[in-house]
Amino acid sequence: MAIENTTSNNEFATIYTRDSLANDSCQEYDSPQARVFKIIVIGDSNVGKTCLTYRFCGGKFLKNPEATIGVDFRERTLQLDGENIKLQIWDTAGQERFRKSMVEHYYRNVHAIIFVYDVTSLASFESLPEWIEECSHHSVPPMVPRILVGNKCDLRGEREVSTFLAQRLADSYNFPLFETSARDPAEKEHVDAIFLTLAYRLKNHKPLRLKQPSESSFLQLAGEQEEKTPCLC
Repeated sequence: MAIENTTSNNEFATIYTRDSLANDSCQEYDSPQARVFKIIVIGDSNVGKTCLTYRFCGGKFLKNPEATIGVDFRERTLQLDGENIKLQIWDTAGQERFRKSMVEHYYRNVHAIIFVYDVTSLASFESLPEWIEECSHHSVPPMVPRILVGNKCDLRGEREVSTFLAQRLADSYNFPLFETSARDPAEKEHVDAIFLTLAYRLKNHKPLRLKQPSESSFLQLAGEQEEKTPCLC
């Protein structure tokens, strides 16, 4: 169902057919036997992190999302090659004032990282090395998969970050690059492919199961909710 190409530099790219995406991404399962993987989504404010995760978990575009305070938590259970896989997706705040007290929790027991930038914002792209450095600073093991995602590709006339420039940065870190749009319904399969690529990668590495967080512990982690501000994703 998926073809994974691995090079000597440990790069990976997964190619899906339309049928395989339909079979894997649209079927949902809820089983206590599912293996659990924690994926964190990182990047500047307003790059569309919340919309990307909502497109994958909810299947539609989230209109008028509010700014993420601390962290939002979503999950989706898939069946890949007959095995139930649960993805726990941590949508992190991009603003420092919402992050600094919780950053240690983001990186704890993480299995994969998605760095997101806005293709219409050069500043969000130029911030990526800082986010990547933060990840290294918190001692995330090098074998943890990391990918780069350029969002808002539907805004073609406003693009500030070329594919060539993004690919050059991705190559320098040995990251796979995806460009997509959380808003465009035609891109839904592409958004699914981003997370399914990671799911197959993680499934094959067979990490330990995460302990399921309770609702009370998650609310405690989120802390006091500050007044939310509009986020144009």
